[in-house]
Amino acid sequence: MTEEEFLAAYDPRAYPPVAVTVDVVAFTIRDGRLHLLLVRRAAPPYAGHWALPGGFVRPDEDLPAGAARELAEETGVQAGALGRVHLEQLGTYGAPGRDPRMRVVSVAYLAFAPDLPDPAAGSDADEAAWVAVDSLGLPDAATLTGRPVRQRPGTTRKLAFDHTRIVADGLDRARSKLEYTPLATRFVGPEFTIAELRAVYETVWGDTLHAGNFHRKVLSVPGFLDSVGATTDRGGARGGPRARLYRAGDARLLHPALLRPSREEAVR
Repeated sequence: MTEEEFLAAYDPRAYPPVAVTVDVVAFTIRDGRLHLLLVRRAAPPYAGHWALPGGFVRPDEDLPAGAARELAEETGVQAGALGRVHLEQLGTYGAPGRDPRMRVVSVAYLAFAPDLPDPAAGSDADEAAWVAVDSLGLPDAATLTGRPVRQRPGTTRKLAFDHTRIVADGLDRARSKLEYTPLATRFVGPEFTIAELRAVYETVWGDTLHAGNFHRKVLSVPGFLDSVGATTDRGGARGGPRARLYRAGDARLLHPALLRPSREEAVR
């Protein structure tokens, strides 16, 4: 049988139908806290629950295009703003029963988005909002292996489907990205102080870092930061010398990596 004959005789109805969706875990920093973009579902299933921006992939689009479209359509974020978004594939979620409608496999994407505007919900959502991650009752990533992933009791914004698992995985990936890539520099201005960069790490990691140790570590990573050769106009809030200004260097990966405090203790 030739290729053409095989395809002409092939019947896709001989197999159970499976749908493919994309979901987007989009993080930004607002008012010194890490925020996640969520939409409140307007219709069943899980009407009234909060969910990640996402939806079914169209027959004529690939997965990254579907993720970008859903991020724009369901939240009102203009296409021009998406050029500043770091978008990468996070993982695939296909457990039977994860969607009560039918067998649905979701390909999740992780987005880092500094300074995005307030969202506006699309036609299939009641509301869209940047929600503080620390208000979602997410479990500690260290407890996820082999256990169901559920929000802590008393959490008011209940997440639909298996989105608690997807968000927890996205948060862990985001924290890891800051360890071995210079992605944190996208959350500060073109010129920044090391204290401003440290604030990004503290916000995403959820840890307080020793200022002196952090300063020493970031300057020891080749290509991470370049000195601007200038200082801030003023000293710190408590006075003192003016801080030196830096810009992002040309490194794509950080070596040695900047490990989270919990990870540093684990490898000792």
